[in-house]
Amino acid sequence: MRQRTARRRAQLLAGVVAAVAVIVAFLVTGLGRDPSVIASPLVGRAAPNFTLAQLNGPPVTLSRLRGQVVVINFWASWCAECHVEQEALDRAWQQFQDSGVVVIGVNFEDTTGAARSYVRTADVRYPVVEDPASHTALAYGLRGVPETFVVNQSGRIVAHVIGAVSASALASEINSALIASAR
Repeated sequence: MRQRTARRRAQLLAGVVAAVAVIVAFLVTGLGRDPSVIASPLVGRAAPNFTLAQLNGPPVTLSRLRGQVVVINFWASWCAECHVEQEALDRAWQQFQDSGVVVIGVNFEDTTGAARSYVRTADVRYPVVEDPASHTALAYGLRGVPETFVVNQSGRIVAHVIGAVSASALASEINSALIASAR
């Protein structure tokens, strides 16, 4: 009887030690990391092409924007951080539109009605498209919203921001892409 009790205690202790080891391994290898500092494997590669319907206009095809810097922002009306970054995206559109920069909002996992309502209420001026089956989000390896990609004039992704992008960071990435193309 004592041997069985001792064996059960040893098994229980071994199980607890194993569970703690697994939790520590997760924290050390990824769960504790800030996802915004994880480099995207897409940076430096050709941006996946897409043709998506606009909420209020004709479809947008990325390949037709070749020769321009394109900012692709994945967002949703239900996303609080997306609301925070809205001013930065509006500012980038206003500041760089005349320089051949296009900002595209890609509505992710949202209803058309909610997206249209948000675009109207937030007075979004740049093109907003829908990704109803999330094929584009999958092609870009989206981890969540918001996420922003900057595509240079030759169609390569030159920057990727996970989380709300700031106006200064976005302007810096756009300026870098414009300067690089001028060389």
